Amino acid sequence: MGTSCSSMLSLLSIVLLLSLSWAASDSVHGAFLQCLSSHSQPSHPISAVLYTPYNSSYSSVLESYIRNLRFNTSTTPKPRLIITATHESHIQAAIICSKKHGLQMKIRSGGHDYEGVSYVSDVPFFILDMFNLRSISVDIEDESAWVQAGATLGEIYYRIAEKSMTHGFPAGVYIGGGYGNMMRKYGLSVDNIVDAELVDVNGRLLNRKSMGEDLFWAIRGGGGASYGVIVSYKIKLVQVPATVTVFRVARTLEQNATNIVYQWQQVADKVDEDLFIRLTMDVVNSSWSGEKTVRATFLSLFLGSSERLLSIMNTSLPELGLQSSDCTEMSWVESVLFWTNFATGRPVDALLDRNPQVLTHLKRKSDYLKEPIPKAGLEGIWKKMIELQTPALTFNPYGGKMAEISPSATPFPHRVGNLCKIQYATNWDEEGSEAAERYINLTGQLYSYMTPFVSKSPREAFLNYRDLDLEFMGIKYFKKNFNRLVRIKTKVDPGNFFRNEQSIPTLPY
Repeated sequence: MGTSCSSMLSLLSIVLLLSLSWAASDSVHGAFLQCLSSHSQPSHPISAVLYTPYNSSYSSVLESYIRNLRFNTSTTPKPRLIITATHESHIQAAIICSKKHGLQMKIRSGGHDYEGVSYVSDVPFFILDMFNLRSISVDIEDESAWVQAGATLGEIYYRIAEKSMTHGFPAGVYIGGGYGNMMRKYGLSVDNIVDAELVDVNGRLLNRKSMGEDLFWAIRGGGGASYGVIVSYKIKLVQVPATVTVFRVARTLEQNATNIVYQWQQVADKVDEDLFIRLTMDVVNSSWSGEKTVRATFLSLFLGSSERLLSIMNTSLPELGLQSSDCTEMSWVESVLFWTNFATGRPVDALLDRNPQVLTHLKRKSDYLKEPIPKAGLEGIWKKMIELQTPALTFNPYGGKMAEISPSATPFPHRVGNLCKIQYATNWDEEGSEAAERYINLTGQLYSYMTPFVSKSPREAFLNYRDLDLEFMGIKYFKKNFNRLVRIKTKVDPGNFFRNEQSIPTLPY
């Protein structure tokens, strides 16, 4: 009883201090803090997880999960409060009090968030930060795991490998679809989710059974933050061989890159589903002439031995000239480090490091390729890339399992008929809005140049390569699934409480 009373007194004194400082400028915010206090559980006091601009740790908490330096400037709008939830009751209090006092809530789980929509807003807002909710419970016998929303993929992979070196999970980026280098074998992350926990607009903690199949469908690739606060997912683990093989081989235009890229387009979505070959193209200085050239890098994961991989490659893509010396056999969890550009031999506990390897200013866009680009088209693209210099292209092949799953099985619609997904990636180090405008414009120029070669009506896009330039984004991200998402949104959140710059809208009354 004494502990409970002292914690409540401590909470009230902190809230009083915060309230006084905030209420002086805006009584709504003071009332918001008082509301949080009144909905706090003594066993899980919310005062311990509140950060306002008056708190010395506020800036470090805010900046620790900003993954795009475009949105970490002195002019970037800042939250009035950050709630670093450690318990479901903190989420429930945040929703109830946000609704009552009209302060917008942004939900941040710690992933890349290319456009900063989880921690920036043009209206007064606070952040519900989920990074403390990161528990992972792996059940190898059931081949499943419960994963809280704040867990990183590195942590998930590491905890699976702790229990089994022959299990994995098909992911790479987070759950707006969640694709990775096993998607041709096992599909997307969202294709391998079997249950979930979500706090809805009324503060209820729901699971798959209590939320119903419509809402469960929507939160597997439909932008979960449009419907509630996802606390955890139950994922289905997949089997991986004890030994996998990787390679990373680069070829410039002088080394026959045009022909190799052209041939890659003919086979990348049709080869053995155990094989995933990502293709990245960027502009470098030629070691032959010293002038600018395009480099094509082929990065692969093969779920099998190097001997079998070489046999497949010599048949399917002999133009690359893959050698046994290019291939490295390792465990699946070690391949994650290889794909993340860690140095060879780095211990797998590097997956537990939450600090990004690269932190820079960036812009991303996406497209889908339905038909191979002819050689003349590729040569035009190389010329444009050399002119622009900075933007890079990455082609991620589809086919395999991706072509077998119905476009309506989840909100993610980009299935059969896609050769690959394209990412446009531009990174820069210069500070300031003028530099940002210049590099964003360069990215847009390459995107515009690619128009004749990519999907049309709609020009499709990938939700997790979030792009605020897009108009009619719902159809581009979700195609025919968009209307169903809108109906579900209208049913579960008719007041459009859960919203961001590209959230699912509600139907007009």
